[in-house]
Amino acid sequence: MNVHVHEEVLRAAKQIASQRGDWTFAPYEVVQALPTLNESSVRTDIVSRCCINAPKNHLRQWDYFRRVGHGRYEVRSKYRDMRIAATATPTISTISSDISRSERTEFTHPARRDVIHAVIHAGEDAFTAECLEVAAVTQGNTLDEVVRNLNEALALFLEGEDLAALGLSDQLRVQMIFEMPLSR
Repeated sequence: MNVHVHEEVLRAAKQIASQRGDWTFAPYEVVQALPTLNESSVRTDIVSRCCINAPKNHLRQWDYFRRVGHGRYEVRSKYRDMRIAATATPTISTISSDISRSERTEFTHPARRDVIHAVIHAGEDAFTAECLEVAAVTQGNTLDEVVRNLNEALALFLEGEDLAALGLSDQLRVQMIFEMPLSR
């Protein structure tokens, strides 16, 4: 059976969130629970493709999650059926039961990301920049303007936030990817 990344992400998020009791989770928890998957793909699915209150710029989207705060997502009630979660990839709790106590710090204290990725899209009238790891979106009339606005939006978004709780380093950088349709 071919399982897609979004299905694995949903299963892992459900298992993590159900153990917490309030049905919330952080993206880094799902990344840790799915070490064999590409981290960027997992994060993109959580914060954008599978989140109902994220910007709608992907061709295919699922309504699995709702962003409830900075770096916090909730599994929507219609996806809380635990029969699907029972077949999930092992999570932090099941993996950590098989390793020694000293090795568990790897799972309880995740490495912090030092790069925030942003995808810039060219529209008819403006450029739009959307971050993949955090819920920050902005636009500008020129590329220079959208880059300035992105820097300002990220500064405002992160102001007063606990970067560690968001899985981010104190030494953040932004990596921008410019996306445009190919002219033929």
